[in-house]
Amino acid sequence: MSHYNFTRRHLLGAAATLAAGAAQGALAQPSSGKRPNILWIVSEDNNAYIGAYGDKLAHTPTIDGLARKGVLFRHVYSNAPVCAPSRFGILTGVYPESCAPANHMRANAHWPEAFKTYPQLLREAGYFCSNNTKTDYNCDVKPEAIWDVQGPQGHWRKRPANQPFMAVFNYETTHESRLFKPTAGRVTPDMITLPPFLPDTPGIRQDYASYYNMMEKMDGQLAERLAELEADGLAEDTIIFHYSDNGGILPRSKRYCYEEGLACEMVVYAPPKWRHLLPVAPGHELTSPVSFIDLAPTVLSLAGVAQPAQMVGKPFLGPRASAKTYAFSMRNRMDERYDFQRTVTDGRWRYIRNYMPHRPWGQHQAFEWLAKGYQDWESAHRAGTLNADQDRFFQPKPFEELYDLRQDPHELRNLAKDASAKPQLARLSKALDEHMLAINDNGFIPEALAGEGYFESRNRALYPLPQVMELARAAVSGSASTAQLLAGLDAKLPVLRYWAAMGLLIHRPAAAKPALQKLLAQETCDQIRVLVAETLVHLGEVEEPVKMLTTLAAQDRVWQVQLQAINGLTFIGEAARPALPVVQQAALSEQEYVRNAARYLSAVLEGRYTPSLPIMDFERLMQRMKG
Repeated sequence: MSHYNFTRRHLLGAAATLAAGAAQGALAQPSSGKRPNILWIVSEDNNAYIGAYGDKLAHTPTIDGLARKGVLFRHVYSNAPVCAPSRFGILTGVYPESCAPANHMRANAHWPEAFKTYPQLLREAGYFCSNNTKTDYNCDVKPEAIWDVQGPQGHWRKRPANQPFMAVFNYETTHESRLFKPTAGRVTPDMITLPPFLPDTPGIRQDYASYYNMMEKMDGQLAERLAELEADGLAEDTIIFHYSDNGGILPRSKRYCYEEGLACEMVVYAPPKWRHLLPVAPGHELTSPVSFIDLAPTVLSLAGVAQPAQMVGKPFLGPRASAKTYAFSMRNRMDERYDFQRTVTDGRWRYIRNYMPHRPWGQHQAFEWLAKGYQDWESAHRAGTLNADQDRFFQPKPFEELYDLRQDPHELRNLAKDASAKPQLARLSKALDEHMLAINDNGFIPEALAGEGYFESRNRALYPLPQVMELARAAVSGSASTAQLLAGLDAKLPVLRYWAAMGLLIHRPAAAKPALQKLLAQETCDQIRVLVAETLVHLGEVEEPVKMLTTLAAQDRVWQVQLQAINGLTFIGEAARPALPVVQQAALSEQEYVRNAARYLSAVLEGRYTPSLPIMDFERLMQRMKG
C-alpha cells in the first residue's frame, strides 16, 4: 500500500518512470536523515479547482491525499498573477517590483551579484539541488550556475549517496497554452456553473471543462512522481510541497489582480519524523495569509540555513515559522500591454489600487486571446449582450477597489466608497503604502527609464520614492489640481514629470492643452512624450501628437519605448490612421511584444479585426508553449 494512499491505477502508471530510474543506476540513495529532503512539485496556472478545497467537480485524489495527511493552505497567494515575475520572487526571495524590470512580464532584470538565490544557499549548506526543468526567472541568473543539475535530467537520483536534496519538478500540463485546444475527460461543459462576471457561452463552458480535466491529468502525474519517491525509500525523510506558480487561466484569472489571478493552491506533507516542523496538526488548514515571497525563507528555515537580509518574506514552516497579516501582489506590463496595479489582502478583504485607471481591465493581448473564452467574452461585448457585471471588464477602472471576499467572492461589489467599509479601506491602503516604501517599489519608473534595478532605484537623488508616490496618488486619484499637475511638468526628475503627465492623460483638463503643446516640442524623455502626445489627441490636437507617436513607434527606438508608443496609438482610435505604415512595419518586428501590439493595431485600422483573429503566428506559439 502506498504511503500516500494513491490509487492502484496511479501507482501502476509510475512503472515506466521507475524502470527508467533504475536504468540510471541510482534508484535507492538514502539520505542521512539528519536534515529533511525537500521536494517541490510545481504545477502551472492553478486556482484551487481541487477536491480538498471543497470543489465537488474536481477529481484530484493525489492532492487530496496529501492534504489529508499534511497541511492545506487556505489563503496562499502569488506575488504576481503571471509566471515570470512570480518565479523571480520564488527564486530570489525578493519582490519583483523591488528589482525592475522584473516586475514586468517578461523581462530580463539584473540580479545583484552580491545576492544569492535559495538553491545557492542550500548547496553551500550541503544540499544537492536539482530543477526539472522550467526556469523563467525574469532576470539574468544563469540556471546552470545555481543548480547541481538543471534540465530534463534534474532529479534527486543524481545526487551522491546520503546527501540531503532539494528537488524541483515543474509540470506544464495545466499551463494556459494547453487551454487553446479542448481537453476531454470526466467533466463536460454542461456540468459547469459559471461565475456571474462571465457570459454563458459554449467557448467559456468548454474552457472550464478542459481546465478541470487538465487538473485531473496533472494530479495523476503527481502520483507518479510521489510513487518514485516511495519506491526509492525516501518518503519518510522528505517534506513534500505541491503548489501552483500563479493563479488560474480562465477568463479574468491569470494577469489580473483578483482572487482568480493570485489565489493559488498549496499543500505540504511532512512525514512523522518531521511533523514537528508543521504549524498545525496533519489534516488541518492554515488560514493566515501566505505569500510566495515566503517560499525561499521557508525552505531555508527547514534546512537550518540563515535567511539573508534581502529576503523579506517570513517562513511559514520550520523553527523560524511565524504568521503574517497580509499578502501583497502586483501587476505591471503584461506582455504587450501596460498597466499598473498594487494589491493587498488579509484573506478576508482585498484592496486594489489602480495607477492606470484610464486603461480597461480587458486590454487585448495576443497570447491570452488565443483562448476561446476571451474571444467569446469580447464578441459578446461587441454585440452588446453583456450585463453590467460582465461588461465591466472592458471598461476603465476606478482608482481604488475594495472587496469583502466572504460576502462577495467574485469581487463584483466595489466597497471603496462605501462608508461602512471605510475603516477597512484605510487599514489596507495604509498597509500597502508602508509595504511599497519598505520594499522600494520600482513600479513608478516607466520601463527602460534610468533608475530601474535593485540598487539603482535606491538612489533617492534619482528616484525619491516617497515624493513620487505622493505625486502619483494625487495625480491618478484626481486630488491634484490642474495647476499642480502642470507645475509637476517642470520637475527636474523625469519620473516626477512622468507622473504629472500621467495625471493629465487620465483626467484630460482642457486648460492643460497650451502647456502640453509646449512640452511636446521641448520634452527630452521619450516615455513622457508618449503620454503628452496621447493626451493632446484626446484634447483635440491630432496632427503633431500623432506625428510624435509615429516617430516613437519607429524601429530605431528601444523596444520598450516603441511598445509604449504603439499602445498610445491603440487608444486614440481612428486618429492613429496616419501612423499605419509605421505600425505595419512594426508588425514585422523580431521583438514579440512590439510585433503583437502592432499586428493588433494594424488589424483594427485596416478593419480586419475580430476577437477570433489570431495575432500570434503558430510557429512562435509552439515555441512559447515549450517554455
